[in-house]
Formats: sequence, structure tokens, C-alpha cells
Amino acid sequence: MGPLVRLILGLGALVLILAGVALGLPAHVTVQRSVVINAPEHVIYPYLNDLRHFPKWSPWAARDPNLKVTFSGPPDGKGAEIAWASEEPSVGTGSMEIVKTNPPHSMDLTADYNGVSGTSTYTLAPSGAGSKVTWTFGYDSGSSPLKRWKALMLDGFIGAEYAVGLDKLRQWVEADRNAIPQPVIVAPQAAPEGTTVPEAVPGETAVPRSPAQAPAAQAAPTTNTPPPPRRK
Repeated sequence: MGPLVRLILGLGALVLILAGVALGLPAHVTVQRSVVINAPEHVIYPYLNDLRHFPKWSPWAARDPNLKVTFSGPPDGKGAEIAWASEEPSVGTGSMEIVKTNPPHSMDLTADYNGVSGTSTYTLAPSGAGSKVTWTFGYDSGSSPLKRWKALMLDGFIGAEYAVGLDKLRQWVEADRNAIPQPVIVAPQAAPEGTTVPEAVPGETAVPRSPAQAPAAQAAPTTNTPPPPRRK
């Protein structure tokens, strides 16, 4: 048996081994990353629902300033779609379309990242004083051994991108929140002990007065009555 034949047989055996291992890999893979944002759910949801905002926190846009982005469908909500293309190999092409909304709790999308097609979901839930935002990508590899091996690497590839994007979203939302002046509420102060509050006259404001400032009680009016005449 020549060296070339042994090489071919060895490669064939390796392919069979890899195919056999692939059959034991899961047919469905889920990638998931989360971040806690200091804002309520109803404030965060519009940032996700309007896909025109996506380039501002996209994990891919920052790596290519010449990224070409196109929008189609309505500006937000179900049917809104975004597609992007880049000459950078680490960015490539991709697209997302909103297929279901449940404001302000969740949103379902179809997604494609460089030919890897699946479903994407945003979920929002209360977390302390803020909200926990979870970005999920689900991929069905079917029975293809090659796709199952590809699915095995998705967590490291897409998961890292999701973590970067969610952190940029957090910074953006919180920066917007901090830029809005918050109203200052001053609690009313109780009057000092011994202070009397006069009855308010319509159209005027009653001002508390201390006992020293209270008007003295008016004395009863006096009249000078002449003495009765003397009898002679």
C-alpha cells in the first residue's frame, strides 16, 4: 500500500470520525448575553423597536466606519428591516427583521450573520432599580454535520459580539437618561413648636407667627360716664 493510498484512507477515516461526533452534537444552539441598564423597560424598548437606532450600538458598526446600512419596511415595529454590508471580513454582511413585538417586554426577529440564519430575541425584565436586557440567537443546524460543527463555535463568535453591543446600548441609554434634568421635590417643613398659623384669607397666603409676633388681645373699650347729680 503506497503512501498516497494510506493518506487518502486516513483522511476518509478522519471524516467519518468527525461526522460521527457531529451526530452527537445538539441540533439547536442558543447564544445568549445580558446586561443590566439603569432605566425602566418602557424607556429602553423604543431603542430596540426602532431599527434605525441599531447602527448607534451595533457591535459591527464600530469596526467599519464605511459600513453600508439600508432600511426597509416601516420605521419601527413589525416588518421593520435592516441590512448591512462591509468589506471587512470580521463584519461581512447581515440583516435583521422584526417579526413580533410585545412592548415593553420582548421582541422577536429573524437574523442572518454572514450566512448563519436563525431567530433573535430581545427580552426585558425588571432588575433592581433598572432592567435586565437579554439578547438571544437561536440556530438550527439540522442533520448536517458541517452545520453542527459550525453551531458549536457560535457562542464564542456571536456571543462576544452580543456582549459588546449590549454594553454600548447600556452606555447610550444611561447617557440619555443622565442628560435629562430630574425634578427636585422639596418636602414641606413643619412649623416650629409654639407657632400659630392664622386663618388664611382668600387670595392671601397665611404666614405662621410665633407667640411673640402674635397681636395682643384687644382690651374692652372704656367709656367716661359722668357721675350722677347731687341732691340738694
